[in-house]
Amino acid sequence: MHMDFSPEAPAMDAIGFDDFLKVDIRVGTVLRVEPFPEARKPTFKLWIDFGPAIGEKKSSAQITVNYSADELIGKQVAAVVNFPPRQIGPFMSEVLTLGFADETGAIVMFSPDKAVPNGSRLA
Repeated sequence: MHMDFSPEAPAMDAIGFDDFLKVDIRVGTVLRVEPFPEARKPTFKLWIDFGPAIGEKKSSAQITVNYSADELIGKQVAAVVNFPPRQIGPFMSEVLTLGFADETGAIVMFSPDKAVPNGSRLA
């Protein structure tokens, strides 16, 4: 299934509020970043702290156009924490970090504009 992430994409089919509540979106702080040269597209490996209830989780993210590894350290990002882990080459991605495509299609991370506790759930 191919998803269209462009601004011209029509809205998705309507879902119920209960369906939305099943998606567990939390905020965490990026602790560590490494390049992921084995990935097909330029990608970083991220280690993100989601607080005491969820802990540290790994994610792969194609965000190398808009971010350097150094500027990601300490950044709070949003992620879906209740998808099953996904094997990406030799790396197990445990959460899906969230972002939006900019005008060139490169991803901009979704993060709060003020600091919130790690593990905070999207309300």
